[in-house]
Amino acid sequence: MKKIFLSFFLICSIGIASFAQGYDSTAAYKKDPNIPNIKILQGDSTWFTNRDIPKNKSVVIIYFSPECGHCQLTAQRFADSMDLFKHTFFVWVSYHPPAKIAAFAKQYKLDQFSNIKLGRDTSYYIPSFYQVRFTPFMAIYNKKGKFVQAFEGGEEPSVIAKYSEAGF
Repeated sequence: MKKIFLSFFLICSIGIASFAQGYDSTAAYKKDPNIPNIKILQGDSTWFTNRDIPKNKSVVIIYFSPECGHCQLTAQRFADSMDLFKHTFFVWVSYHPPAKIAAFAKQYKLDQFSNIKLGRDTSYYIPSFYQVRFTPFMAIYNKKGKFVQAFEGGEEPSVIAKYSEAGF
């Protein structure tokens, strides 16, 4: 009986070890340098996708929560610094309902800028793609759509402008 149990235990252990070795925990954005397949529901019930991003502009994707104090401060700082971003397009993404996102955009005047789109990631794709742990999370892509830099917990507009406006 002990031999049967030991054999069964060894077979299960080998199977689990084989499965564990095949799992890659690296975030998708570190493996794929291209802008992800964004699909967000906007406040006007229309969809915005990565195909709608203007060509030849740097892109900053910001994953945020309207209830997050750091996100609120970040929104205010970016709204006050938009003159630094003449060649940058922003996509603000959240899991909150579109009405809450629209209220956030209005409160921080993000809805007044033509180079900003905000919306809800209904499939929860973005936080999975980036393995977001903290908000705001920011990912910068150059004008060719290639990954440049990510910031967990956000960053100051002046730092983001150095990466995004440089064109890398």
